[in-house]
Amino acid sequence: MNRIVIVAIIVLIIIGALVYVELNSGKHSVTTSPPSTQPLYIWVADAYTVEAQLLGSSFQNSTGIQVPAPKGGGSFGLAREIASEGSNAQVSVFMPVALSAASPSYLGNYSSGWAIAFVADQLTIAYTNASVNNPYAEQALKFAQEGEAGNNTVWYYFFSVLSSGKVKVGISNPNTDPAGFRAWITLELAGYEYANNTYLFYDDMLKNGGNVTASNAAQLVSPLEAGQINFLFIYKSAAIAKGLQYVQLPPQVNQGDPSYSSLYSKFSYNLSTGPVRGSPIYLFITVPKNTNDLNESLQFVIYVVEHSDLLDKFGLMPLSPAILFNSTAVPPQIASLLSQGKLVEGGPL
Repeated sequence: MNRIVIVAIIVLIIIGALVYVELNSGKHSVTTSPPSTQPLYIWVADAYTVEAQLLGSSFQNSTGIQVPAPKGGGSFGLAREIASEGSNAQVSVFMPVALSAASPSYLGNYSSGWAIAFVADQLTIAYTNASVNNPYAEQALKFAQEGEAGNNTVWYYFFSVLSSGKVKVGISNPNTDPAGFRAWITLELAGYEYANNTYLFYDDMLKNGGNVTASNAAQLVSPLEAGQINFLFIYKSAAIAKGLQYVQLPPQVNQGDPSYSSLYSKFSYNLSTGPVRGSPIYLFITVPKNTNDLNESLQFVIYVVEHSDLLDKFGLMPLSPAILFNSTAVPPQIASLLSQGKLVEGGPL
Protein backbone atom coordinates (compact mmCIF):
# COMPACT_ATOMS: atom_id res chain seq x y z
CA MET A 1 0.00 0.00 0.00
CA ASN A 2 1.21 3.49 -0.78
CA ARG A 3 2.94 5.01 2.21
CA ILE A 4 1.03 8.29 1.77
CA VAL A 5 -2.30 6.45 1.90
CA ILE A 6 -1.25 4.63 5.09
CA VAL A 7 -0.25 7.91 6.79
CA ALA A 8 -3.55 9.49 5.74
CA ILE A 9 -5.52 6.59 7.24
CA ILE A 10 -3.59 6.85 10.52
CA VAL A 11 -4.20 10.60 10.68
CA LEU A 12 -7.93 10.08 10.11
CA ILE A 13 -8.05 7.44 12.84
CA ILE A 14 -6.32 9.78 15.31
CA ILE A 15 -8.63 12.68 14.43
CA GLY A 16 -11.70 10.46 14.83
CA ALA A 17 -10.51 9.23 18.21
CA LEU A 18 -9.94 12.79 19.41
CA VAL A 19 -13.41 13.87 18.24
CA TYR A 20 -15.01 10.86 19.98
CA VAL A 21 -13.21 11.64 23.26
CA GLU A 22 -14.19 15.33 23.09
CA LEU A 23 -17.83 14.60 22.35
CA ASN A 24 -18.14 12.02 25.10
CA SER A 25 -16.26 14.26 27.52
CA GLY A 26 -18.81 17.02 26.88
CA LYS A 27 -21.70 14.65 27.41
CA HIS A 28 -20.22 13.40 30.66
CA SER A 29 -19.83 16.90 32.09
CA VAL A 30 -23.47 17.70 31.33
CA THR A 31 -25.00 14.56 32.76
CA THR A 32 -23.04 14.57 36.02
CA SER A 33 -23.48 18.25 36.96
CA PRO A 34 -25.20 18.37 40.37
CA PRO A 35 -28.63 20.04 40.39
CA SER A 36 -28.68 23.53 41.91
CA THR A 37 -30.76 24.00 45.08
CA GLN A 38 -31.96 27.07 46.93
CA PRO A 39 -31.58 27.37 50.70
CA LEU A 40 -34.80 26.67 52.59
CA TYR A 41 -35.86 29.69 54.64
CA ILE A 42 -38.17 29.12 57.63
CA TRP A 43 -40.19 31.98 59.13
CA VAL A 44 -41.69 30.83 62.41
CA ALA A 45 -43.60 32.09 65.45
CA ASP A 46 -40.94 33.24 67.90
CA ALA A 47 -41.96 30.68 70.54
CA TYR A 48 -40.97 27.86 68.18
CA THR A 49 -37.57 28.87 66.82
CA VAL A 50 -35.80 26.03 68.66
CA GLU A 51 -38.31 23.50 67.36
CA ALA A 52 -38.03 24.90 63.82
CA GLN A 53 -34.23 24.72 64.07
CA LEU A 54 -34.47 21.03 64.97
CA LEU A 55 -36.81 20.29 62.06
CA GLY A 56 -34.63 22.29 59.69
CA SER A 57 -31.36 20.62 60.68
CA SER A 58 -32.96 17.18 60.50
CA PHE A 59 -34.33 17.98 57.03
CA GLN A 60 -30.92 19.27 55.93
CA ASN A 61 -29.22 16.08 57.13
CA SER A 62 -31.80 14.01 55.27
CA THR A 63 -31.81 15.89 51.95
CA GLY A 64 -28.64 17.95 51.77
CA ILE A 65 -30.70 21.11 51.24
CA GLN A 66 -29.25 24.01 53.21
CA VAL A 67 -31.51 25.37 55.97
CA PRO A 68 -30.28 28.60 57.60
CA ALA A 69 -31.32 29.56 61.13
CA PRO A 70 -35.09 30.24 61.25
CA LYS A 71 -36.43 33.77 61.37
CA GLY A 72 -38.66 34.23 64.44
CA GLY A 73 -41.23 36.84 65.37
CA GLY A 74 -44.87 37.30 66.24
CA SER A 75 -47.04 35.30 63.83
CA PHE A 76 -49.11 38.31 62.75
CA GLY A 77 -46.06 40.55 62.45
CA LEU A 78 -44.22 38.01 60.30
CA ALA A 79 -47.26 37.51 58.08
CA ARG A 80 -47.53 41.25 57.46
CA GLU A 81 -43.80 41.37 56.66
CA ILE A 82 -44.13 38.53 54.14
CA ALA A 83 -47.02 40.36 52.50
CA SER A 84 -45.26 43.74 52.41
CA GLU A 85 -41.92 42.43 51.10
CA GLY A 86 -43.55 40.42 48.33
CA SER A 87 -41.04 38.86 45.95
CA ASN A 88 -38.17 40.34 47.96
CA ALA A 89 -38.99 38.21 51.00
CA GLN A 90 -36.52 35.38 51.58
CA VAL A 91 -39.16 32.90 52.69
CA SER A 92 -39.81 29.26 51.87
CA VAL A 93 -42.25 28.16 54.55
CA PHE A 94 -44.22 30.02 57.21
CA MET A 95 -45.01 28.39 60.56
CA PRO A 96 -47.51 30.53 62.53
CA VAL A 97 -49.31 29.64 65.74
CA ALA A 98 -52.59 31.17 64.60
CA LEU A 99 -54.56 29.91 61.61
CA SER A 100 -55.66 33.41 60.62
CA ALA A 101 -52.00 34.45 60.17
CA ALA A 102 -51.87 32.17 57.11
CA SER A 103 -55.00 33.70 55.58
CA PRO A 104 -55.31 36.59 53.11
CA SER A 105 -56.22 38.83 56.06
CA TYR A 106 -52.51 38.90 56.92
CA LEU A 107 -50.59 37.34 54.01
CA GLY A 108 -52.64 39.21 51.40
CA ASN A 109 -52.12 37.97 47.86
CA TYR A 110 -49.32 35.72 49.05
CA SER A 111 -51.61 33.41 51.02
CA SER A 112 -51.67 29.97 49.42
CA GLY A 113 -55.16 29.36 50.80
CA TRP A 114 -54.15 26.38 52.95
CA ALA A 115 -52.31 25.57 56.17
CA ILE A 116 -51.61 22.35 58.09
CA ALA A 117 -51.78 21.96 61.88
CA PHE A 118 -49.16 19.37 62.81
CA VAL A 119 -48.64 19.70 66.61
CA ALA A 120 -50.76 20.92 69.53
CA ASP A 121 -49.55 23.14 72.39
CA GLN A 122 -51.02 24.86 75.45
CA LEU A 123 -50.66 28.16 77.26
CA THR A 124 -48.82 28.30 80.55
CA ILE A 125 -47.45 30.91 82.94
CA ALA A 126 -43.68 30.89 83.29
CA TYR A 127 -41.56 32.12 86.19
CA THR A 128 -37.99 31.94 87.52
CA ASN A 129 -36.45 31.96 90.99
CA ALA A 130 -35.61 35.63 90.46
CA SER A 131 -39.15 36.51 89.45
CA VAL A 132 -40.79 35.17 92.61
CA ASN A 133 -38.72 37.16 95.10
CA ASN A 134 -41.79 39.40 95.31
CA PRO A 135 -43.85 38.10 98.30
CA TYR A 136 -47.10 38.39 96.33
CA ALA A 137 -45.59 36.37 93.48
CA GLU A 138 -44.45 33.80 96.02
CA GLN A 139 -48.00 33.59 97.40
CA ALA A 140 -49.46 33.22 93.90
CA LEU A 141 -47.06 30.37 93.21
CA LYS A 142 -48.15 28.57 96.38
CA PHE A 143 -51.76 28.79 95.21
CA ALA A 144 -50.72 27.46 91.80
CA GLN A 145 -48.90 24.51 93.34
CA GLU A 146 -52.04 23.63 95.32
CA GLY A 147 -54.08 23.91 92.14
CA GLU A 148 -51.69 21.65 90.26
CA ALA A 149 -52.10 19.11 93.07
CA GLY A 150 -55.85 19.00 92.42
CA ASN A 151 -57.36 21.74 94.59
CA ASN A 152 -59.33 23.64 91.94
CA THR A 153 -60.78 26.13 94.42
CA VAL A 154 -57.41 27.89 94.83
CA TRP A 155 -57.22 28.91 91.18
CA TYR A 156 -59.52 31.80 92.05
CA TYR A 157 -56.90 33.11 94.50
CA PHE A 158 -54.06 32.52 92.06
CA PHE A 159 -55.71 34.60 89.34
CA SER A 160 -56.77 37.22 91.90
CA VAL A 161 -53.13 37.83 92.83
CA LEU A 162 -52.05 37.62 89.18
CA SER A 163 -54.42 40.44 88.21
CA SER A 164 -54.02 42.53 91.38
CA GLY A 165 -51.28 44.82 90.10
CA LYS A 166 -49.02 43.65 92.94
CA VAL A 167 -47.11 41.43 90.52
CA LYS A 168 -45.94 42.21 87.00
CA VAL A 169 -47.19 39.88 84.28
CA GLY A 170 -45.76 39.67 80.76
CA ILE A 171 -48.42 39.56 78.03
CA SER A 172 -47.22 40.03 74.47
CA ASN A 173 -48.98 42.40 72.07
CA PRO A 174 -52.10 40.56 70.83
CA ASN A 175 -51.95 42.34 67.46
CA THR A 176 -48.49 40.99 66.64
CA ASP A 177 -48.31 37.78 68.70
CA PRO A 178 -51.20 35.30 69.19
CA ALA A 179 -49.84 34.37 72.63
CA GLY A 180 -51.03 37.82 73.67
CA PHE A 181 -54.68 37.45 72.77
CA ARG A 182 -54.66 33.92 74.15
CA ALA A 183 -53.44 35.27 77.50
CA TRP A 184 -56.44 37.59 77.69
CA ILE A 185 -58.76 34.75 76.69
CA THR A 186 -57.24 32.63 79.47
CA LEU A 187 -58.13 35.40 81.92
CA GLU A 188 -61.71 35.31 80.57
CA LEU A 189 -61.85 31.52 80.89
CA ALA A 190 -60.48 31.72 84.45
CA GLY A 191 -63.11 34.29 85.39
CA TYR A 192 -65.84 32.10 83.95
CA GLU A 193 -64.54 28.91 85.58
CA TYR A 194 -63.47 30.16 89.01
CA ALA A 195 -65.34 33.42 89.72
CA ASN A 196 -68.59 33.04 87.79
CA ASN A 197 -67.63 36.39 86.22
CA THR A 198 -65.98 36.20 82.80
CA TYR A 199 -64.31 39.62 82.91
CA LEU A 200 -63.31 39.81 86.60
CA PHE A 201 -59.61 38.98 86.17
CA TYR A 202 -59.48 40.51 82.67
CA ASP A 203 -60.78 43.87 83.93
CA ASP A 204 -58.66 43.78 87.09
CA MET A 205 -55.50 43.22 85.04
CA LEU A 206 -56.30 46.30 82.94
CA LYS A 207 -57.45 48.43 85.86
CA ASN A 208 -54.52 47.58 88.13
CA GLY A 209 -51.87 47.90 85.40
CA GLY A 210 -50.14 44.64 86.17
CA ASN A 211 -49.42 43.67 82.58
CA VAL A 212 -46.15 44.43 80.77
CA THR A 213 -46.09 44.01 77.01
CA ALA A 214 -43.73 43.53 74.06
CA SER A 215 -44.18 42.64 70.40
CA ASN A 216 -43.66 38.94 71.16
CA ALA A 217 -43.33 36.71 74.21
CA ALA A 218 -39.66 35.92 73.52
CA GLN A 219 -38.76 39.55 74.19
CA LEU A 220 -40.18 39.21 77.71
CA VAL A 221 -38.04 36.22 78.71
CA SER A 222 -35.00 38.33 79.67
CA PRO A 223 -37.06 40.66 81.92
CA LEU A 224 -38.54 37.55 83.53
CA GLU A 225 -35.11 36.04 84.17
CA ALA A 226 -33.90 39.36 85.58
CA GLY A 227 -36.84 39.60 87.97
CA GLN A 228 -38.21 42.74 86.28
CA ILE A 229 -41.49 40.88 85.75
CA ASN A 230 -42.80 38.04 87.89
CA PHE A 231 -44.79 35.91 85.48
CA LEU A 232 -45.07 35.46 81.72
CA PHE A 233 -47.88 34.03 79.61
CA ILE A 234 -46.09 31.77 77.13
CA TYR A 235 -46.58 28.47 75.34
CA LYS A 236 -45.57 25.39 77.30
CA SER A 237 -43.17 24.25 74.57
CA ALA A 238 -41.41 27.63 74.65
CA ALA A 239 -41.08 27.49 78.43
CA ILE A 240 -39.49 24.03 78.13
CA ALA A 241 -37.22 25.06 75.25
CA LYS A 242 -36.02 28.14 77.17
CA GLY A 243 -35.52 26.25 80.43
CA LEU A 244 -38.19 28.20 82.36
CA GLN A 245 -40.25 26.94 85.26
CA TYR A 246 -43.98 27.15 84.62
CA VAL A 247 -47.44 26.80 86.11
CA GLN A 248 -49.40 23.92 84.60
CA LEU A 249 -52.84 25.46 84.05
CA PRO A 250 -55.99 23.27 84.00
CA PRO A 251 -57.21 22.20 80.54
CA GLN A 252 -60.37 24.27 80.93
CA VAL A 253 -58.29 27.46 80.70
CA ASN A 254 -55.00 26.53 78.96
CA GLN A 255 -56.51 26.23 75.45
CA GLY A 256 -54.50 23.06 74.91
CA ASP A 257 -57.12 20.32 74.99
CA PRO A 258 -59.16 19.83 71.78
CA SER A 259 -61.95 18.21 73.83
CA TYR A 260 -62.66 21.68 75.28
CA SER A 261 -62.92 23.33 71.85
CA SER A 262 -66.57 24.30 72.34
CA LEU A 263 -65.75 25.95 75.69
CA TYR A 264 -62.78 27.90 74.29
CA SER A 265 -64.83 29.15 71.35
CA LYS A 266 -67.28 30.94 73.66
CA PHE A 267 -64.64 33.55 74.44
CA SER A 268 -63.01 36.12 72.19
CA TYR A 269 -60.62 39.07 71.99
CA ASN A 270 -60.90 42.08 69.71
CA LEU A 271 -57.80 42.52 67.57
CA SER A 272 -57.20 45.53 65.34
CA THR A 273 -58.38 43.33 62.46
CA GLY A 274 -61.53 42.18 64.28
CA PRO A 275 -62.55 39.64 66.92
CA VAL A 276 -60.74 36.33 67.28
CA ARG A 277 -62.24 33.40 69.18
CA GLY A 278 -60.59 30.95 71.52
CA SER A 279 -59.54 27.61 70.06
CA PRO A 280 -57.07 24.78 70.69
CA ILE A 281 -53.49 25.94 70.17
CA TYR A 282 -51.89 24.43 67.08
CA LEU A 283 -48.64 25.14 65.27
CA PHE A 284 -49.29 25.44 61.53
CA ILE A 285 -47.19 25.25 58.40
CA THR A 286 -47.94 26.78 55.01
CA VAL A 287 -46.09 27.82 51.85
CA PRO A 288 -46.59 31.47 50.88
CA LYS A 289 -46.97 32.21 47.19
CA ASN A 290 -43.73 34.21 47.25
CA THR A 291 -41.71 31.17 48.29
CA ASN A 292 -38.23 31.06 46.80
CA ASP A 293 -38.61 27.40 45.71
CA LEU A 294 -42.03 25.75 45.68
CA ASN A 295 -40.87 22.15 45.25
CA GLU A 296 -38.35 22.37 48.10
CA SER A 297 -40.92 24.06 50.31
CA LEU A 298 -43.50 21.35 49.73
CA GLN A 299 -40.83 18.71 50.31
CA PHE A 300 -40.20 20.27 53.72
CA VAL A 301 -43.94 20.39 54.53
CA ILE A 302 -44.20 16.67 53.82
CA TYR A 303 -41.14 16.03 55.97
CA VAL A 304 -42.64 18.00 58.88
CA VAL A 305 -45.97 16.17 58.68
CA GLU A 306 -44.19 12.81 58.67
CA HIS A 307 -41.68 13.70 61.43
CA SER A 308 -43.71 15.82 63.85
CA ASP A 309 -42.88 13.36 66.62
CA LEU A 310 -39.40 14.94 66.72
CA LEU A 311 -41.03 17.73 68.74
CA ASP A 312 -42.66 15.71 71.50
CA LYS A 313 -39.64 16.35 73.75
CA PHE A 314 -40.74 19.98 73.87
CA GLY A 315 -44.10 19.06 75.36
CA LEU A 316 -45.85 19.34 72.00
CA MET A 317 -48.44 16.76 70.99
CA PRO A 318 -47.89 15.49 67.41
CA LEU A 319 -51.12 15.33 65.42
CA SER A 320 -51.55 12.08 63.56
CA PRO A 321 -53.15 12.61 61.19
CA ALA A 322 -52.30 16.28 60.82
CA ILE A 323 -55.17 18.67 60.04
CA LEU A 324 -55.51 20.50 56.72
CA PHE A 325 -57.35 23.82 56.67
CA ASN A 326 -57.94 25.10 53.17
CA SER A 327 -60.20 27.28 51.06
CA THR A 328 -58.66 26.56 47.67
CA ALA A 329 -57.16 23.75 45.61
CA VAL A 330 -54.06 22.30 47.24
CA PRO A 331 -50.88 21.22 45.41
CA PRO A 332 -50.75 17.55 44.29
CA GLN A 333 -48.13 16.80 46.96
CA ILE A 334 -50.55 17.93 49.71
CA ALA A 335 -53.49 16.12 48.11
CA SER A 336 -51.36 12.97 48.17
CA LEU A 337 -50.99 13.28 51.96
CA LEU A 338 -54.78 13.40 52.19
CA SER A 339 -55.20 10.27 50.10
CA GLN A 340 -52.59 8.48 52.25
CA GLY A 341 -54.48 9.33 55.45
CA LYS A 342 -51.64 11.49 56.78
CA LEU A 343 -53.95 14.52 56.67
CA VAL A 344 -57.61 15.06 57.48
CA GLU A 345 -59.79 17.97 56.45
CA GLY A 346 -60.27 20.48 59.23
CA GLY A 347 -62.43 23.13 57.59
CA PRO A 348 -61.76 26.42 55.79
CA LEU A 349 -58.70 28.58 56.28
